[in-house]
Amino acid sequence: MIKYILKRLFISIFVLLGVSIIIYSLVRMMPNDYVDITFAEQLASGSVTQAHIDEFKKLYGIGDKTFGGIIKGYFQWLGNLCKGNLGRSFKYEKPVAQVIGENMWISFSIALIATILQFIISIPLGISSATHQYSVRDYAITIFTMIGISLPTYFFGAIVIKFFSVELGWFPSNGLVNPGATYPETFVGWWAKLGDMIHHLVLPIFVSVILSLGGLMRYTRTNTLEVLNADYIRTARAKGLSEKKVIYVHAFRNTMIPLVTLLAGILPSLFGGMMITEQVFGINGIGLLAYNALKAGDIPFVMGYNMFLAILTVIGTLFSDIMYSVVDPRVKLGK
Repeated sequence: MIKYILKRLFISIFVLLGVSIIIYSLVRMMPNDYVDITFAEQLASGSVTQAHIDEFKKLYGIGDKTFGGIIKGYFQWLGNLCKGNLGRSFKYEKPVAQVIGENMWISFSIALIATILQFIISIPLGISSATHQYSVRDYAITIFTMIGISLPTYFFGAIVIKFFSVELGWFPSNGLVNPGATYPETFVGWWAKLGDMIHHLVLPIFVSVILSLGGLMRYTRTNTLEVLNADYIRTARAKGLSEKKVIYVHAFRNTMIPLVTLLAGILPSLFGGMMITEQVFGINGIGLLAYNALKAGDIPFVMGYNMFLAILTVIGTLFSDIMYSVVDPRVKLGK
């Protein structure tokens, strides 16, 4: 096991190196950069000249967009990365690592709760749909989940805000706490602030869960149907076992084996934030910050953020492979 993990980690170095080259090349080839976007109005009004723009670009290290300039800039960035320095964000005027560390936890909290609820709801729905194939229950569950898949996040989020926030007034529509609210640095104040944050996060989590149910539910349904048609399930039924025991003891574990694949994508999604959801509900999570940085052409932050996600993806893929050997004894990790 240890030998396999070390081998995968060694290979991952080259994978991340290739990812960094692709991301950096794409970011540097964007038509506009941070300086162009920041000083566009001043340049149009004549208060700033193109010579000033070029000087600013040189100062930020993004002036040379030739092949040689991009290669030089990449190796400078890579050298800083090897020293543990992700650079300084142009837009947020802080070290990239600091911006990510300060803002990823709210996104992590939302994504973790939404993911747990997604699994708790989707897997039973998928199994129920499979065990009642072509019934009214099956069609009803399928229609419900397919509606969730089909609705864009910004559209469904707007509907939820309109109904639960504007019409009913049950939940706030944006932010993490009430504007102007102050909480004393006491135990009671901490609990009051936590309660306010939970109240604000109900709608974002609700939207995230509803829109993510369909894919996992359909995946579980398909896997369950495949397992229920296996020979060992027919043998278990022929021995007189109850249908409940056949499904939840014999079939359930093998149904979960393909779902382990999803673990590879869960880790980056937990820390990566939800750009559209955070934008709709005005939550300053890491997803929204990354979206704004991309619009602003903030190369250091975009690079640092994407490499952060790439590392999480590699770790998630490795964890997924290890979990395969745990849930399925037939799977042996290669040397």
